[in-house]
Amino acid sequence: MSRCLPGLLALAVAFSSGQVLAAADLVLVNGKIFTADRANPQAQAIAIEGGKIVAVGSDVQARAFADGKTRVIDLQGKRVTPGLIDTHSHAIFGGLQLSGADMGGEALPLDEFETRLRAWRDDGRARTGDVLKVLGVSSNYWAQAKALNEHFSHGEWADTPIVFIGEDYHTAWANQAMLKRAGIDKALLGSLSKQEKDTIGSFDDGQPNGFLVDAGWDRVASVLPKADAATLLKGAQAAVQFNNSLGITAWMDPAANSMPGEAIFAIKPTDHTVGVLPAYKALAEQGGLNAHVAALLVVNPKSTPADLQTIDNVRKQFAGVPNLSLPGIKVFADGVLEYPAQSAALLTPYHNTHKPGELLIDPQHFGELVSAADQRGWLVHVHAIGDRAVREALNGVEQARKAGHSGIHHSITHLQLVNPQDFARFKALDVIASMQLLWAAGDDYTVDMVKPYVDAAAFRYQYPAHSLQKNGATIAGASDWPVSSPNPWQAIAQASTRKGEQGVLNADERLDRQTMLYAYTAHAAKALGLEQQIGSLSQGKQADFVILDRDVLAVNDQQLGETQVLATYFGGREVYAK
Repeated sequence: MSRCLPGLLALAVAFSSGQVLAAADLVLVNGKIFTADRANPQAQAIAIEGGKIVAVGSDVQARAFADGKTRVIDLQGKRVTPGLIDTHSHAIFGGLQLSGADMGGEALPLDEFETRLRAWRDDGRARTGDVLKVLGVSSNYWAQAKALNEHFSHGEWADTPIVFIGEDYHTAWANQAMLKRAGIDKALLGSLSKQEKDTIGSFDDGQPNGFLVDAGWDRVASVLPKADAATLLKGAQAAVQFNNSLGITAWMDPAANSMPGEAIFAIKPTDHTVGVLPAYKALAEQGGLNAHVAALLVVNPKSTPADLQTIDNVRKQFAGVPNLSLPGIKVFADGVLEYPAQSAALLTPYHNTHKPGELLIDPQHFGELVSAADQRGWLVHVHAIGDRAVREALNGVEQARKAGHSGIHHSITHLQLVNPQDFARFKALDVIASMQLLWAAGDDYTVDMVKPYVDAAAFRYQYPAHSLQKNGATIAGASDWPVSSPNPWQAIAQASTRKGEQGVLNADERLDRQTMLYAYTAHAAKALGLEQQIGSLSQGKQADFVILDRDVLAVNDQQLGETQVLATYFGGREVYAK
């Protein structure tokens, strides 16, 4: 009886003050509800009216909002969580990849790879205009440039432009026909600065070998056939449906002003650099954008405060689109860590090249850019993989904070290597750690392609999730889809085990699943700048929630990773049912 008193007292106060209690559209009872609201983390029932949560608590409290027209769902003890939020997802790119030629990271012998390419050529999956394009290609292939050329630059492929795009979307390999189309030859390499030349692989005789990273990849990407509006819309539809099926109801798109086939690492935005934003707008106008999308616009790493006016001009073109917000900008501070790319910026040089990687931002002026964004009320989301890139990103935020704290939650994403001296700075500077912890595994990427080439002390702190959390950092969940799966349940389980084919990647950096549930809900909402609207099942917030087939707070790690979504609700409306 005592548990009923708070709800009954609330009703009494409401009626005594002359207010009329609105009937709920939907009431869920008899559940195990993780609210992600630290003031009230667990509940039995919720009531929803007009797409918003009006009550969270016991069955009695929620049923008090029901009348004869209210739909009541008996959860029968099932676990419910808020809709999950991904703080770094190239969702439309992922939607397009669902129907394209995708290796999914599988490293086949080249003869088998060639057989698969023929099949994809013949069924059309690899075709983009007259180019054959394969996505999700393992970085294991990049050290085989000579063999790749022998297989794919001669014979039946000699006149067919081919490009293999790496899982990381930072690296690629192009055959000689594709390189010719992009104007990449020995003469070009001889004319480039040392920094630019390092982004294009070459043979001993100075001829390009087809390997590309970051700005080098941009040269080929810029001459690929462009996706048309109908194709992008189809990708957006597939992305929303797939995310909803995983329980995801919001994400940050960190490069929404780019699209497949456009340069991004050395981007020079104009008022017409709108990327996939028209696809989001078109889907919203059709009523199909069943997710909150926080779309960020990529700026050039060397941008000045004056350049932000161009970004604002683009933002204004898409203001007022339902479920689409444009809260800020994204900046690349460096590239990727794995051999042979090694473009991530390090404090201690790579053992094999004795080079420190490539810092894309100007440490003398980056703080000015962050400050200018801060003054506009925009968040800044920084791609930083190497420990030097992380430090310089933090230095830029620190300069902005000294200029005047705006209350904007900036974030750094990836964080593959972080120096221990920088752990506590995340809390001190209010910088959110947006982490792809599905990658935190002992495998060929983190071990074979990293360990031999970097300082042992740096390697020890690869994806240092627990160290950051212990020092007060706010951890937010992210996938970087389609670089890796957007499945949050796999990522949450992986954060708990950090197991891979080559063992556990630093067991001390494990995070428990409750921490990860907050990372994909309340903390992620903060990273998107939407913490007042979504992220927890709290009174007044939008009713985005997920009904699951198991109790994710009780099952073992393997079962956790296999979690299935039974239903996803967005604004109190069912948008997915298994």
